[in-house]
Amino acid sequence: MDQLAVWIEHWTLAEALRRPGALYPLVNAAHVLGIGLLLGAILPLDLRLLLGGSTPLQVLAPFLSRAAGIGLTLALLTGFALFAVKPREYLGNGAFIWKMVLLSLALINVALQHLNPGWARVVQHGTVDAPTRILAALSVLAWLGCLVAGRWIGFL
Repeated sequence: MDQLAVWIEHWTLAEALRRPGALYPLVNAAHVLGIGLLLGAILPLDLRLLLGGSTPLQVLAPFLSRAAGIGLTLALLTGFALFAVKPREYLGNGAFIWKMVLLSLALINVALQHLNPGWARVVQHGTVDAPTRILAALSVLAWLGCLVAGRWIGFL
């Protein structure tokens, strides 16, 4: 694992991010944008699934799912670039490890929700069953936990 971390650390982009200039702040800002787009889409969707409301899920769910997917893609790409700057340090950071565990659980939950037959009913008919609500609640917990762990990284 240490050899892989050293290789990542010497990756051209990682070396460029460590140099003075605007690249690191821009990648960091893009990471924050990705997280904002992800959470700004997934949390309202999960809350709508949990609490109900008048906005039709047939319109809301596909749009917010795609927006969350775009945010996730941006956050993952920029997050890996930021990780590459100090991979050995991050791998020794407890908050980073928790963030990766919670991120993994959140992604597994996304897969389970989209494979859940109830998701098709949400998108087609706007009806929400108990398993879909449970997965939405787990989603809120996992994504917010990932956010908190991510912020905590700098404090350990």
